[in-house]
Amino acid sequence: MTQATSEILLGIFLIFCRVGGCLLIAPGFSSNRIPMQVRLFIALTTSLALAPVLLGKVSGGVTTQVPATMLVSIGSELLTGLLIGLLGRVYFLALQTMLSAVAMALGLGGMPGTPIDESEPLPPISSFIMMAATAILFFSDLHWELYRGLVASYDRLPMGVGFGMRLSLTQLVDQVGAAFVLALRISSPFIVYSVIVNLAVGLTNKLAPQIPVYFLATPFVMLGGLLVMYFAAHDYVLLFMEAFSTWLRNG
Repeated sequence: MTQATSEILLGIFLIFCRVGGCLLIAPGFSSNRIPMQVRLFIALTTSLALAPVLLGKVSGGVTTQVPATMLVSIGSELLTGLLIGLLGRVYFLALQTMLSAVAMALGLGGMPGTPIDESEPLPPISSFIMMAATAILFFSDLHWELYRGLVASYDRLPMGVGFGMRLSLTQLVDQVGAAFVLALRISSPFIVYSVIVNLAVGLTNKLAPQIPVYFLATPFVMLGGLLVMYFAAHDYVLLFMEAFSTWLRNG
């Protein structure tokens, strides 16, 4: 094996470390519904497809590195890929957390649904919205923006610089804050509706304690929550995907 061939193979492997680490936890690609072999094949084919573009930024002087330095480079590339995937995953985790709170506020939290993107079952309303968000991620071709971001990451986080722990934690904290603010904006109509309805039910129960108002009002509370979801679905899905696409293009 010539030195040029060794350099190309090591460069492709380093590209695979970053791409595979990102797709390991990136939204959509990391779903438990996708077999592990398929995810590995996607990461490998993506690495090979990006190799002609990225080899010039990766393979320079790779074969001259000592084994310890090579191990550090592999670990740094894996952590960088995991960070990129986690920054995107945070949006979906924040939305999932607030949707679980919405399901409890509407009285739907005790109904286990079919797990779609996670291994644990979620309430049906949470599973439905998470499935819609994941599907729109691919329907709107935002997964191509993820690939473009991986290519652009070699300009902002070039190989050989090392994994900046302080900068990474700062980015992660800022991303968590922005993601939860976005999720709170999406879930705020349901939370306001729940507070108003439960306050009205509580006052009615005080005025007529001999009538089990809470049990009688539960189906109507659920129906009202579903109506709010029906009329607001288009807006909150667009709001979420707009924020997520903005991060993919500028983050």
